[in-house]
Amino acid sequence: MPPWSAIVLAGGKATRLGGIDKPALIVNGTPMLDRALQAATGATEITVVGPRRRTTTHVRWIREHPQGSGPLAALAAGLATITTPTVAVLAADLPQVTRGTVERLVDAVKETGAVLIDQEARPQWLLSAWRTTVLSEHMPERPEGMSLHRVLSGLSPVQVQDVDGSAHDIDVPSDLEAFPD
Repeated sequence: MPPWSAIVLAGGKATRLGGIDKPALIVNGTPMLDRALQAATGATEITVVGPRRRTTTHVRWIREHPQGSGPLAALAAGLATITTPTVAVLAADLPQVTRGTVERLVDAVKETGAVLIDQEARPQWLLSAWRTTVLSEHMPERPEGMSLHRVLSGLSPVQVQDVDGSAHDIDVPSDLEAFPD
């Protein structure tokens, strides 16, 4: 596998969960941020976009500008740090994300990128992999508050089926109920 990097998006307000720190949530004994970092262990470099937290992995920490301006702005900030030809994008609220899934996505990147498709055939844009140059060229000049879906879907990535539940994310309290701490 050629060298690749990872951007882990670990900001956000978690308003549907009462404003808790989702990446710090313990799921089956491990903080969700550490799960995302473990899934990215094959990366040459890992950038986390969000407030600094304790982790088990050495990472580069940055923030989007202005802070809280959305996932596309966070992705743009992370992308500015990447030096490899391919980059994986992961959210820090994926309690079942695996290294195997991330590697399958990276391996599936051909011309533009690859996105994981969940069991309902919906793309999980925050679990995808891309040619770094393609992503950079299509990043809007002012990504603050813009739709991540709108920008990434226009790149027509390869669709990779979720086979292990990696696409499941935590957005509302009922999502969290399936995962004991």
